[in-house]
Amino acid sequence: MIRDKITAFTQIPQWRCIESIEYDKLLHYGRFVLAPLREGQGDTIGVAMRRALLGETEATWITRVKSKNVPHDPHEYSTVTGIKEPIYDIVFNLNKIVLRSNLHGNALGCICVRDPRAVTAQDIILPHYIKIVDNTQHIATLTEPMDLCIELEIERNSGFCQKQAYTLLEGAYSTGAAFMPVQNANYTIHTFRNGNEKQEILFLEIWTNGGLTPKEALHQASRKLINLVIAFLRQEEENLEKEDKQDTCTLHVAPVTISDKWDKLRKKKTKLALKSIFIDQFEFSSKVYNCLKKANIHTLFDLLNNSQEDLMKIDHFRLEDGKHLFFIIEKYFEFDLPKDVFY
Repeated sequence: MIRDKITAFTQIPQWRCIESIEYDKLLHYGRFVLAPLREGQGDTIGVAMRRALLGETEATWITRVKSKNVPHDPHEYSTVTGIKEPIYDIVFNLNKIVLRSNLHGNALGCICVRDPRAVTAQDIILPHYIKIVDNTQHIATLTEPMDLCIELEIERNSGFCQKQAYTLLEGAYSTGAAFMPVQNANYTIHTFRNGNEKQEILFLEIWTNGGLTPKEALHQASRKLINLVIAFLRQEEENLEKEDKQDTCTLHVAPVTISDKWDKLRKKKTKLALKSIFIDQFEFSSKVYNCLKKANIHTLFDLLNNSQEDLMKIDHFRLEDGKHLFFIIEKYFEFDLPKDVFY
């Protein structure tokens, strides 16, 4: 059946989701197909995508736990009066909490409980831009009235946390977070003949923990791969910069204004692969990122299609946000932008 649909495709590879299942809040499954591919391309894409899905996708995790209720000179199996579980179990339970966010950098959360009862993920107080996937996840059990206050440090990253798990550092326990929203990823290849040509269909299966949907994980892994190999195009960018500097020296023009510099950057968009550079690859603040997304600006190509005046018309986009945006672009492309940009 899939093969019959593939024959109707053009020669440009196309993808589609052919199966999507949400078993529960913490287990999502997706199956995707990419075709038509030339012989051998299935393995090339499959291997790269599987590695990117398992090692490059980002997740939001609780990385450190700190509480005044912890006794002096504690170890991981110490107990706290009034709490059923030892410290090890509490830290372990917090390490399993699955979060969703567009967080850039670190954030803080907390748990403040007094009455005897089961403490769950619902009791975690977080910034509005961080969501808990399953509020029923268990953390601890209070057996008597007490003031339980736990400070949480939250981070968004990819791969394994380098800090040693469950160790006391500066009065706080490191959870040894594994920033891996993709629990498993597999690919298979189906070969068929299209006339005299041998072609392939790539099937990709993705299981996630709910921090990302399989489709979101697929998109993020693809962008990560693009970000890794985009460096090979930097030589082209460097040549463009050299041409601009030579033109400036030859013509002895007046100092470039902020507007001219922005327009020059916008004109280069047709010469670079800017449609493949997504704004979430930059270190924009959450506010700038959300403002751009709401204005349907998803790639650097989209961004450079807007003038400075257009950006300032975006809801909640302020002067300080413009300074931040220019600083990041200057850092990424190593452009010598004037220091008074947006001042």
